Formats: sequence, C-alpha cells, structure tokens
Amino acid sequence: MSAGTVADWLGAIALVAGALLSLAAGIGVLRFPDVLDRMHAATKPQVLGALLLLLGLALRLRSPADLGMIALVAVFQLATAPVAAQMIGRAAYRSGRVDRALLDRDELAEHRT
Repeated sequence: MSAGTVADWLGAIALVAGALLSLAAGIGVLRFPDVLDRMHAATKPQVLGALLLLLGLALRLRSPADLGMIALVAVFQLATAPVAAQMIGRAAYRSGRVDRALLDRDELAEHRT
C-alpha cells in the first residue's frame, strides 16, 4: 500500500469524524435547554469538527497552495470561536438569559448593572 493511499484513507476517516462532530454540535444547538449549553455545543465540538474536516481535506489535497489556505482557515477558526463564545456568553448574562442558580461561581455579580 502506498503512502498516498494511506493518506487518502486517513483523510477519509478525518472527514467522516469531522462531519459527525459537526452534526453532533448542530443537534446540541437545537436540543440543549439553555444559552450556556448551546454555546458550548456551538463552539467546542464544532471547532474540533471543522479542524478534522480541514485535516481530512489537507490529507486528500496535499498541494502547498491548498495546505497554506487550509492552515489559514484553521488559524482563523481557532482565533474567532473562543471570542464569539465569550461575546455570546456575556450578552446572554447581561440580558438576563442565564440562570444564575446553575453557575458555580458568578464572577460578574459585582459588575452587574
């Protein structure tokens, strides 16, 4: 079996795993009961799913130009998802959509307006 064939199989496995994680994240966003749970589903498994999809794509394409573009997409995904989750969580907290009884520690309680 050649190295290209092994890379193709690993790429296919990464693509399927990434698609399944992205599907699980989408189902979680629809099914979870509150904002914080939905935010978790929208960021953690979705980012890992997207990174696995990008890894599968990189293993399948293997050209330098494609790998550079895939690396840029991965870096931007890793940079923007945590910031978006922070902003969503803060907006939900400030608008009163977070059940404060579920929080272990309320670090923003003293800053509440």
